Amino acid sequence: MEKKENGNGQLQIELKEEVGLGTYANLAIITHSSSEFILDFARVLPGVPKHPVVSRVVLCPEQAKRLLRALEDNVGKYERAFGPIPIPEENALSFPNVTGEA
Repeated sequence: MEKKENGNGQLQIELKEEVGLGTYANLAIITHSSSEFILDFARVLPGVPKHPVVSRVVLCPEQAKRLLRALEDNVGKYERAFGPIPIPEENALSFPNVTGEA
């Protein structure tokens, strides 16, 4: 990804086509150490014995907290526009043989 500042001091971010298409994931596993947060995004499908991690993002603690705030802000905006996002009972979200935090 190319990052440049234009003459206005604004950051310009380049989104390459293969990244812009996105990757589907329906499980996030979050781990951390004293210096970083690791977000593993996986795709869990019925009848598939292994669930591949399709993307890993490593953040410093400050950026993890900024991400948390940005997600809270955007979920709030979404719910104001489209209504509450229902979350099924915790038992309905359990995946056998998958460990981690989502």
